[in-house]
Amino acid sequence: MKALQTRLDLILERIENPRFMNNDGLGNEIGFWIFDYPAKYELVVRDYLTHLTDKLDKHDHHFVTVNIYEIIIDMLASRGLLERTFSREQQTNVEAVRKTLSGPLSQKKIAEFIADKIKPESLDFVLLTGLGNAWPLVRGHELLSALQDVMGKTPLVLFYPGEYSGRDLHPFGMIDSKNYYRAFKLVPEDGKKIKGS
Repeated sequence: MKALQTRLDLILERIENPRFMNNDGLGNEIGFWIFDYPAKYELVVRDYLTHLTDKLDKHDHHFVTVNIYEIIIDMLASRGLLERTFSREQQTNVEAVRKTLSGPLSQKKIAEFIADKIKPESLDFVLLTGLGNAWPLVRGHELLSALQDVMGKTPLVLFYPGEYSGRDLHPFGMIDSKNYYRAFKLVPEDGKKIKGS
């Protein structure tokens, strides 16, 4: 817990680093960042995010926090599928629901829905939360890949309940890793500065 708190305390400094805001020093890479943390500390991270967004607001940053779970609810409700989804889950299981919704909730459609809602080109950066609640309907590596096409040059931070090695995403620390190497760790365990700083 102490190590996590130390890393949480560095987030504001990292986000306010001009290199983060301008995607400087990243070569041709996109400005996608991941803050990974043990899933058992989800409530700690949620509390910290409230504190962080208050500070970012006071510093006059133009940003949004997007809760992926709430996005899914909005998408299903807008298509009249929400109640049917609840009924289907009660009759079957989450995996059956995931297969049923793979079309309406494709990662590409989710990414496009997010972009249409927040207009990323008008923002300094975007914070993504709620992945743990949205799993397995949303997979981190697939959503980040889809968001690459719609975020333009706007930096994005995904708060990830699991582990990110810099090459693989390992949800909840207990599910097989998935390759994703286009993002950078916002605050590595050793506390080193962001790439290019």
